[in-house]
Amino acid sequence: MTAPSEGASPRRQPQQRKQVLLRLDPLVYEALARWAGDELRSANAQIEFLLRRALAESGRLPGGAGPIPRRGRPPVSGEPEA
Repeated sequence: MTAPSEGASPRRQPQQRKQVLLRLDPLVYEALARWAGDELRSANAQIEFLLRRALAESGRLPGGAGPIPRRGRPPVSGEPEA
């Protein structure tokens, strides 16, 4: 019998979000932060949005990549989303 970490895993476990250190020119970051604010996103969410869009346009977005997680409180079941 093989250990769970060896061989094929029976189910894909939800992975934690990967943390990455990113160095940007301060003016590039300021422009990105303004753009993110215009679209009601954080700078981090804007970076992920743009990276996903670039990957999708180039045909490189993995099929198993889930949607960007929504922030905030989840809607109460039975209530329509605003």
